[in-house]
Amino acid sequence: MSRKVVIVVALLFAACGLTRGQVAAHQTTPPPQIETTHTAERKPEANPPGSDAHQIMQRAVANDIVNWQAAKDYTFLQRTQEDALDGSGGVKSSKSETSEIMVLYGEPFERIIAKDDKPLPEKEQKKQNEHFEKETRKRENETPEERQKRLQKYEKERDDERAFVREILDAYNFTLVGSDVLNERETWVIDGTPREGFEGKRRESKMLPKIKPRFWIDQQDYSWTRVRAEVIDTLSFGWVVARLHKGSVFEMQQVRVNDELWLPQRFDVKLDARIALLKGVNENVHVTYRDYRRFRTDTKISIAEPTSIP
Repeated sequence: MSRKVVIVVALLFAACGLTRGQVAAHQTTPPPQIETTHTAERKPEANPPGSDAHQIMQRAVANDIVNWQAAKDYTFLQRTQEDALDGSGGVKSSKSETSEIMVLYGEPFERIIAKDDKPLPEKEQKKQNEHFEKETRKRENETPEERQKRLQKYEKERDDERAFVREILDAYNFTLVGSDVLNERETWVIDGTPREGFEGKRRESKMLPKIKPRFWIDQQDYSWTRVRAEVIDTLSFGWVVARLHKGSVFEMQQVRVNDELWLPQRFDVKLDARIALLKGVNENVHVTYRDYRRFRTDTKISIAEPTSIP
């Protein structure tokens, strides 16, 4: 599977691009659905506070940029599961990979710690440790100029990844369709309808007219907590011709961390891709994120041998 395909799809809505890490996973059953006490279809709001959908989305986009900046200071575990599908849509094989994402001298570093929910074999673990040690020494021995150049490049890449989010406000007409409760917090439910004549300025934003999203916006702090999007026309991009067929759905959910920001909790997508016009890919991809911890500048960087993978 192409990492670029999954990353671009994830970046289309809300923060799945915390790192440029891999995406993989191992359970064949669908991820649990969010429990709600009522649905948007069942309980429309007549005139809720801040009922202007566009204004709500303006605040949500602004908050998303703030979250995106704060997210770089967090370490976490990322588990990616790939379910390969047969012609009838059944799962014919599954594989997973779990990675630890840490902050290494100002920039994320990914270290694989498990495959198929089992610790790596000794040979693979040794290879991961050697790679970590090599990169640690490299960054540790940088000159101030080298470190500044590296971090400036990293920040530019992060800014470029997220810049298209600002175009969401121009890409859609927004309608407040009701309210919902997610994780015991009230949310507004807002539908986005592609705006006629919109032309994206960036490669990612050019895809937006082919996607019809629904946003769950937290009523306390105007952050989006869940995004569900339906593909209304075939998506394709780049030298990797990735296709998500009309009617396909992908979904992302966020969780509030340390009562200060929202970070990704899971991301699910059905991927139908053709790589370089040669290799066909038909997969369900489930990504989960957990064990968020704020990185402190006084944190000692060392190799920790994984003992168990829950």
